[in-house]
Amino acid sequence: MPLPTPIGRQKDVLYLPGSGHTVVLGSAGSGKTTLAILRAAYLAHPKTANGGRTLLVTFNRSLTTFLQQYAGHELSNVTVENYHKFARGYLNSRGILGYGTICEGKRRDDLIRDAIRSVQSARSSPIFAKGFEFVASEIEWIQQHGIRTPDQYHEEQRTNRDGTRLDQPSCRTVLEVIAAYKAGREAAGKKYDWNDIATAVSAALDQDHSPRRYKHVIIDEGQDFSPEMIRSLAKAVSTNGSVTFFGDMAQQIYGRRMSWKSAGLKVSKVWEFKDNYRNTSQIARLGLEISKMPFFRETPDMVEPTTPKADGPLPALVECSSTAREFTFTRERVNAIAKSQTVAVITRTWTLADRVAKYLPKGSIRLDHDLSTWQSGPGVYYGTFHGAKGLEFDTVILPFCSSAVLPDPGVVRTLGQGEADATDGKLLYVGVTRAKTGLIMTHTGPRTSLLPSTSGLYQMAKA
Repeated sequence: MPLPTPIGRQKDVLYLPGSGHTVVLGSAGSGKTTLAILRAAYLAHPKTANGGRTLLVTFNRSLTTFLQQYAGHELSNVTVENYHKFARGYLNSRGILGYGTICEGKRRDDLIRDAIRSVQSARSSPIFAKGFEFVASEIEWIQQHGIRTPDQYHEEQRTNRDGTRLDQPSCRTVLEVIAAYKAGREAAGKKYDWNDIATAVSAALDQDHSPRRYKHVIIDEGQDFSPEMIRSLAKAVSTNGSVTFFGDMAQQIYGRRMSWKSAGLKVSKVWEFKDNYRNTSQIARLGLEISKMPFFRETPDMVEPTTPKADGPLPALVECSSTAREFTFTRERVNAIAKSQTVAVITRTWTLADRVAKYLPKGSIRLDHDLSTWQSGPGVYYGTFHGAKGLEFDTVILPFCSSAVLPDPGVVRTLGQGEADATDGKLLYVGVTRAKTGLIMTHTGPRTSLLPSTSGLYQMAKA
């Protein structure tokens, strides 16, 4: 087979038999995405023993577009798509998903608020004092884990976002809110939302005895998938097929303490890759120091990377005199760098990203769900930490690394300082490790406490 040769021990995973479940854990820059593409090509090749139609699936739509372009014409017999496109396609094929039946955005929030008011009018509970955002986040977590009963909810090994575990009455109250929300959603003609659509896929596959469309599934950036998503994908393959899970738990930004183990994958061996082939040693050292911060302590299955040999400049940490100066400084650096490199400007929120975009060159590429093609060669990209997952750029600029922005004040108010640190600390780790050779971080006022204070990590400057 005319495939690129993987590096070192990666060949062992690439040519594993195409049956059963395989888990591959790696650190940032360890080549997981490249290996995922190569394994998909290998399992789909007609000359491979037990080869067959293969699904290469990821969570991030920008990464899906990158994979599709990167794969080119080499991935014949391989479908590359994000999970929600897979879920919609399957439910449509079964006649289960109608047009406009997915509840999202403001409509979903309004229906949850209606459900909270309905349950609150019938009973009092301390859960309501935590506010809408907390209850909504609990609903999302319950849906992602496929929890159905108060006992299951209460017994799940999970520390809640404010550092306590909900008692049995509170668990029952949250589940009553979910029931009221689903009833209101059904009445509004909305059958699912994006968090429980995986449960619908899983249930439909349980009743579907027809031949499976795919013999093999490759899950890239698997740490972003909920347990219910992974369960449904495991059911989507032939009985003699395979599931290969690639993940870096240090980049787990869609939920805390999620693991492939939560989804029930049964594997005989977990493969770990620690070598970093993306970042310079200076950038990798900063990423490693971030991974040693307190908010990483409870991360399951985290693989600590080794320091790469590639050398480069220290990450620049620039203190700006004002927010306005952060914008103009970013513009200056982008204009200078983008002539010969790929450069990405990555922020915490889309509000900040779109404000930065006004200072970027015309034609800069937005890393969002509308991205349909991937540009080769030098260019400018912008978006959020979430949108940059799985991607890499020659230089990355991270503006607004100040204590007023990171961790996000809204997340602190809703979920508490510990959960906010864990969420945004991992987002910052994602942003830092997207950079191959150049990394510039700016802040106005005190810098974020999520950046380590270890000496020798930064080139300090003022602007």
